[in-house]
Amino acid sequence: MRIFYRVRQFWQALTSTPDRQDLEQARQVLSPSLLALFWRMQASEQKHGLAIMHQLHAQGETNPDLMVAILLHDVGKTRYPLNPWERVIIVLGRLLMPVQVARWGQASPISWKRPFVVAEQHPAWGAELAEQAGASPLAVRLIRQHQDRPVLTSPLLKVESQLEIQLLQRLQLFDDHN
Repeated sequence: MRIFYRVRQFWQALTSTPDRQDLEQARQVLSPSLLALFWRMQASEQKHGLAIMHQLHAQGETNPDLMVAILLHDVGKTRYPLNPWERVIIVLGRLLMPVQVARWGQASPISWKRPFVVAEQHPAWGAELAEQAGASPLAVRLIRQHQDRPVLTSPLLKVESQLEIQLLQRLQLFDDHN
């Protein structure tokens, strides 16, 4: 079943683009400087963030920091944009050799390990970009920690409140299912 999900995800990455209505909703959530970051993202990453935002809105979620983090959680990938085949390599690598992929992810992005470096380090890069563009401290922390697992026991996790834990868990849950 996971294979079909990944095939669908790959196809959507190749073909999806946000529509005008989606983009207008991003404009309502993001300040001009944060919107400039959003425009730098690949269309598939924009669509991914917008899809998560729509799902959470449908459940009544309105926290503005979470909405910013959702729309920009993958903005760190703009430092070294990935091709679709590199995304496939990451998925297969994480499936077959998760420990090695995590180790490769700590290398320099200027080598054959670049896709793994982007996969591992884009949360920190994205948090830096969002902070420089004026995102709130909470939105920055959510972006930085959106891949930290498990939320409650990670020694790297630096949350400041129960609300932050709940928002991070929601971001991770919906990110994983989109």
